[in-house]
Amino acid sequence: MKPADVFLAVLVAVIWGLAFVASRIALDEFSPTLMTTLRFAIAAVPCLFVRKPDVSWPLLIAISFTLFLGQFLAQAYGIAQGVPVGLTSVIVQSQALFTIGFAAALFGERPTPMQTAGIGIATVGLLMICGTVGYDFSLSAFAIIMICPISFAIGNLLLRRAQNVRMFDLFAWLCLVAAVPLFALTLATDGPGPTWHALSHMSLTGLVCMILLGGVSTSIAYWLWGRLLRDYPAAQVVPFALLVPFVGSAASSLVFHETFGSLRLAGMVTVIGGIAVMLLAKRPQILPKIA
Repeated sequence: MKPADVFLAVLVAVIWGLAFVASRIALDEFSPTLMTTLRFAIAAVPCLFVRKPDVSWPLLIAISFTLFLGQFLAQAYGIAQGVPVGLTSVIVQSQALFTIGFAAALFGERPTPMQTAGIGIATVGLLMICGTVGYDFSLSAFAIIMICPISFAIGNLLLRRAQNVRMFDLFAWLCLVAAVPLFALTLATDGPGPTWHALSHMSLTGLVCMILLGGVSTSIAYWLWGRLLRDYPAAQVVPFALLVPFVGSAASSLVFHETFGSLRLAGMVTVIGGIAVMLLAKRPQILPKIA
């Protein structure tokens, strides 16, 4: 990779890591549904200037509801219910485990021995993290946050079907498709009055957090990531995502003084190690179809 593109890959990972901190700060001011709505409403602004990509509406909705709406709404609710930000950043990246598992089950993509080992290592790490549930957040909060990597993984597989389209245009329209039902959900759960009050009394901190989440983390960062995946093999780009949980955990420790017990820290490191093994392994083989 060119040095400039290496810098961009690292920059995207840093932005995504800091976004977890921005989400936690924004949730002090907004409800999970309103924060997620604002995130995608801001990221959908480019739809005013770009055409809808040549992707069917059913596919566009399916990708948006899994890759964006399901993942980030669950993430917001999980953080709001007490799941630490640093731990959240690790759990979200476990999507690599579920992506490989779902690809094997649905498309016959047999994991390589290295990927199988990585899945086993990451699974052990998640089980270690499960052992810490109940100390500072509930089992229900953990169940909600686990929706993130599962939804993320399904969205990854659906995204494969949207080929030969401009990534910036696609992500903008995915954000719009997510923002519309999220706005309706916000009005239904929060009520029109509280929603308007939160918007009209938005603080400067809340505004900055939402611009970071919507304009920078979602719109710009996803576009840069898509461009890198277009220009380079995935094996060169995807490992940079391993920086996200390190940035998220470090930033959470500095901003929120988040601490990790020995078991949780070991589990987080084990998950990241398993993901590293999976991402650095060779691509899976396609199982031959049986007549």
